Amino acid sequence: MELDLETFRRLRRLAPVLDDILNAREVEYPDQAVNLADLAQLCSQLFDAYHCMHPDETARARLEALASQ
Repeated sequence: MELDLETFRRLRRLAPVLDDILNAREVEYPDQAVNLADLAQLCSQLFDAYHCMHPDETARARLEALASQ
């Protein structure tokens, strides 16, 4: 799945926020929480687009994730 330039830029801008939060295991600054909400929204949009293009692969990945729990 190719990303349009604007989506790619948003993802690149938000990736360090996710990295900071994962390393700290918490939200340390208010702007991180706002950016994390933006990142979650973007990931949701990307998942929806991928799911529309590849529903079988998405379903298979979900089943595999459930089986590994």
